[in-house]
Amino acid sequence: MATFRFTAGPWNIHEGNETFGPGIRPQIPFEDKIVKFKEIGLDGVQFHDDDAVPDMNDMSETAIVDYAKDVKGLLDKNGLFAEFVAPRLWFDKRTNDGAYTASLDEDYDFAVWRSLRSIDIARALGTNKIQLWYAREGTLCAEGKDPVAKIKKMRDAINTMLEYDPGILILIEPKPNEPIDRSYCGTAGHGLALGAQTIDPSRVGLCIESAHSILAGLDPANDMAFGLAWNKLWGVHLNDQNGIRYDQDKSFGVDNLRQAFNQVKVLYENNFGDLGNFECVGLDVKAMRTQPAEDCYRHLINSKAIFLKLLEKVKRFDYDFQKKCVTEQNFEKLEMYVIDLLLGEA
Repeated sequence: MATFRFTAGPWNIHEGNETFGPGIRPQIPFEDKIVKFKEIGLDGVQFHDDDAVPDMNDMSETAIVDYAKDVKGLLDKNGLFAEFVAPRLWFDKRTNDGAYTASLDEDYDFAVWRSLRSIDIARALGTNKIQLWYAREGTLCAEGKDPVAKIKKMRDAINTMLEYDPGILILIEPKPNEPIDRSYCGTAGHGLALGAQTIDPSRVGLCIESAHSILAGLDPANDMAFGLAWNKLWGVHLNDQNGIRYDQDKSFGVDNLRQAFNQVKVLYENNFGDLGNFECVGLDVKAMRTQPAEDCYRHLINSKAIFLKLLEKVKRFDYDFQKKCVTEQNFEKLEMYVIDLLLGEA
């Protein structure tokens, strides 16, 4: 039986800023977000390293850990856990040209230092998961890098992290584009292939984000199934996406309801959450720019509610009828059954 634990990150409550405009809602203190996460029914929190420890670049390694321990106390006070820590390597000017794939050796060294500090923070927060979103791991100028050499540097960075802490798990979150337009690790298959080349492939897995799969022209449920087939799906980021555009992070299921149904279905059928790596359902969604400040958690509330409504549909799915349709090779009949189920007529 699947166990679904829901998480979100502090960045999922933002000021409405986007590429074409500044923020329009007031900032909310970190502590207030944590309290509200518990109130709306979340179980845990996703972290970038500097969500937990702001200004960490200017702090000693001891001070970084001490600060993270205080954040752990805040989580404990509110009955929440930390799901993972992700080094935010795409914000620093030293990693404008990539982090692990940086053109300059000193920038690569900074990226590795920051990644090791993320491990320290994760341990202080009580989690062993490090999430890698390869935001700038690629190139804006195709001839500006040797892609073979830089892909091997991505492997080398993971090896350094695995050696630093024998107990951590690395979750690769693939994305085909944005902010880089020539990604070196754009899909689930790329992520697993990269992990297979490390010193300990058993500790490198995937986090599949719905929108990122759609941006690659792929089906999120099938990407999740690919990870589940090899016990490599250690996290999901559920959201929605209106086609192959910029990364929209819409509320889960609002654009592609049947696609969302099948994501819930594949997770439920394969006991996601009880596979041995404390897998969580991350809601990586952002409020519409037009959303009023007084209701700026609505997208999280809606996403969890849609997931649970679809879960009830999944539990009602008639597998005997499915088997009959398959035997008859009558998939039109099966498709109509699924539509009726989603419309409340089956």
